[in-house]
Amino acid sequence: MTAATENPPAEAAHIGVLLVNLGTPDAPTPAALRRYLAEFLSDPDVVTLPRLLWWPVLHGLVLRTRPARSAAAYRRIWTDQGSPLLHHTRAIALALETELESQLAVPVTVATGMRYGEPSLAHAIAELLAVVPTQVVVLPLYPQYARATTGSTLKRLSLLKAGTSMLAVGHAVRDYHDHPAYIAALAASVRAHWQRHGRGRKLLVSFHGIPQRVADRGDPYPVQCAATARLLTEALGLADSDWQLVYQSRFGRARWLAPYALETLHALAAGGTRSVDVICPGFPADCLETLEEIALRYADAFRAAGGETLHYIPALNTDAAHIRALAQLVRARLDSPDPEKPVLSAR
Repeated sequence: MTAATENPPAEAAHIGVLLVNLGTPDAPTPAALRRYLAEFLSDPDVVTLPRLLWWPVLHGLVLRTRPARSAAAYRRIWTDQGSPLLHHTRAIALALETELESQLAVPVTVATGMRYGEPSLAHAIAELLAVVPTQVVVLPLYPQYARATTGSTLKRLSLLKAGTSMLAVGHAVRDYHDHPAYIAALAASVRAHWQRHGRGRKLLVSFHGIPQRVADRGDPYPVQCAATARLLTEALGLADSDWQLVYQSRFGRARWLAPYALETLHALAAGGTRSVDVICPGFPADCLETLEEIALRYADAFRAAGGETLHYIPALNTDAAHIRALAQLVRARLDSPDPEKPVLSAR
């Protein structure tokens, strides 16, 4: 039992956690995707092109053509529970709430908010306001910090806080790309997968890409991705020849972070590699990019190029080690808050 559990702070009558994920459309339809993509791709932290250049492209081309294609991709993975990302994120929230209440012995409310789409960040804040928490931790489910994800989320929250009467100070987890418990959970998931399904010839550690120009301006994302990959493969005891860092989900014609996952799979298949495993440590909850892009589309492409088997190693989702790692992140912010970086301020 830790000191925090034995002697919880007197003011910690109710802990609030704002669990944030990127977002998802309401339905796998072109209309729903058009609404979602319009919000997502209008964010200047996501698309950094000048508005005068981007706006005609977005409204004249992208929002006319991409919603139908994206809807078709979502239909391949849509479930009876709806969007996989939303379903898994809500399940993570429930499991984290239970874990924290067990550890802290005080009431805990974990509210789910999406940066884009529903439930919105404003909706999640309202849920927390209703229980009047004495402390709030903001936990974006982005292990690696990027301007387009964590940065955009914290900026949005800083605007929303002005309209709240939160009787607490919010403290944000800005990244956890090298947190030992997170790395251990990832490594354990790979070992468990290998035990059940056997080990592929190569392990690809795949992250969502960002434009190279954004990285060149100092975004820490690629450095943190590389650190996560290195720590994970060291924990697994892999030689350099056993694995490779790649980036997926490229959009547009600009140069993005490389090597590209799809091109790497083509090259591996052409070189005689017949089996690969792919893990995506930047996605704590399974979503379109893991379930459709990697597990279905890239697997088909690998086989078409001459490979035989691509095994996608599922996201951590509600794995017990993952939930304990997230609980550690929350408790660290409760124990050592940074008053210089408030997200939800007392009013």
